[in-house]
Amino acid sequence: MSIRLSTVAVDASDFKILDHLPENPMVYIRAGEGLVGWGEAVRLEATGPNRIEELAKQWRGLSVSATIDDQVNLPGTGLVAFGSMAFADNSSAVSALVVPQVLLGVRDGRVWVTVVESIDGNALPAAPKFWSNPGKYAENAPVAFVAGKQSADGFKDAVNLAVAAISAGRLEKTVMARDIVGELPESFDIRSTLVKLAARFPTCWVYSVDGLFGASPELLVRVAHGQVSARVLAGTAGRGTDPEVDTAIAAALAASAKNTNEHAFAVDSLVQTLAPFCEHVDADPKPFSLALPNLWHLASDVHGVLRDEASVLDLAAALHPTAAVAGTPRTEAQQLINELEPFDRGRYAGPVGWIGADGDGEWAIALRGAQIEKAGAQIEKSLVRAFAGCGIVAGSEADAELAETDLKFSPIREALS
Repeated sequence: MSIRLSTVAVDASDFKILDHLPENPMVYIRAGEGLVGWGEAVRLEATGPNRIEELAKQWRGLSVSATIDDQVNLPGTGLVAFGSMAFADNSSAVSALVVPQVLLGVRDGRVWVTVVESIDGNALPAAPKFWSNPGKYAENAPVAFVAGKQSADGFKDAVNLAVAAISAGRLEKTVMARDIVGELPESFDIRSTLVKLAARFPTCWVYSVDGLFGASPELLVRVAHGQVSARVLAGTAGRGTDPEVDTAIAAALAASAKNTNEHAFAVDSLVQTLAPFCEHVDADPKPFSLALPNLWHLASDVHGVLRDEASVLDLAAALHPTAAVAGTPRTEAQQLINELEPFDRGRYAGPVGWIGADGDGEWAIALRGAQIEKAGAQIEKSLVRAFAGCGIVAGSEADAELAETDLKFSPIREALS
């Protein structure tokens, strides 16, 4: 397949990308900067244990054959695909890379548009110039959520069984999740939901790819000009309404043996996985407290310098699933998840992000999000299924973990209220 496209700068001052979302957009935005896509020019798909590696290979082939006129030359210009990956090797969910017909980007005050002009020599029809004027997004009727395939009691039972497995020496940490589901209103407009998420969580990565959307606080991996960076989040506490109480909560989280141990597992796993790809890897000597509107997290930043010509997808394939979303040791943790969770996670907690033709890109972990799905082949309605999970280690208590999942559901509940 051959693809021809061009990237040009847009003359715009005080440009707010969230005011220019097309219908059913692909989105990857943080702090008012990022990428928005419209339409589907090319779709690459894969399933199974090697799904990310297969997509990386397909992407290299497409990139080599592409004709690119890039007049801007910034990260996110030229040939770019949005992507989302299934969490588990045995998932029925399809992992995909999607090249939009039109891509709008904003970075460091510069604005650009990339348009796919032809595929295999066949010109594509003209696309709407949604970046020319601000759009109007419909407000949606609120969504009422109910328990999904894992009830609250079922989740607590799974936590207790996971703690028993850890106490028996089977593994050190696992992650247990549960789901909630709601019916979307007719003519649902995801744009107003994405704007709400971005406004409430400006430091998170707001994403929307293939019906998967949310606001993730956790960066899986970023590659830019040979520099690698990632962020680990593990250890959680709810925010306090009083400033003094809130400060005390953050201090207690940082002093908690349960949470600091859980965090150390996640950081060590990430560093060990990155090491073969990098000349050196550095991690924060101790975690810092990251404040989100509703949660405190223990966080650590990790940096490295690439050793070989690896792409961001090659690193994502090696890193996923991290100890923060699966556990440690990885194989044993995934086996326990398969045993105790009564659902397919789909693309929840899988990589979501973008990749450029040069292999650079940025991928978050699909957390604090939900998946839009059809209620049935003969039923003309759509459901939205949200997931939330917790790290389970020795000493975890089922009631506390259940309360933590409620906190983690709040971004989606509020955005769809």
